[in-house]
Amino acid sequence: MTVGHYDSNLDGAGVRIGIVQARFNEKVGNGLLSSCLAELSRLGVLDEDILHVTVPGALEVPLALLKLTETHQFDALIALGAVIRGETYHFELVSNESGAGITRVGLDSGIPIANAILTTENDEQAEARMVEKGTDAARVAVEMANLTLALEELAEATDDADFDA
Repeated sequence: MTVGHYDSNLDGAGVRIGIVQARFNEKVGNGLLSSCLAELSRLGVLDEDILHVTVPGALEVPLALLKLTETHQFDALIALGAVIRGETYHFELVSNESGAGITRVGLDSGIPIANAILTTENDEQAEARMVEKGTDAARVAVEMANLTLALEELAEATDDADFDA
């Protein structure tokens, strides 16, 4: 028996990326964006293949992502932002609902979404993680866009083979 294998593909040439950034905790959000854009460029994603939009906070990110999926213009999306613990339950609410909404949009649309909304105890933790997380989000988006496109091609080839039979 031969096991098929797909190697990860980080070639961003021709990959179309939508980025939704929460403006709340702006310093961290801008750090995430800067490192994300630098990595997308390094991977070969052209500036004209990237759309960046901002929303007030993490709770608004899923709706903006959903609207981007409805355009059918993107191979992958990236969510950027930071939710930093405060003294109330609001942190849990925002973290949980934002994360669940992002996951649902990705699963419902079939478009990969790299979730780089940091959830940290304090500003220092968020600032320490923003560069690595922004870079990781770019890599995840490109890799998953390429994987999704390859699997769609596989499905089409299988459908064509079934039709010919």
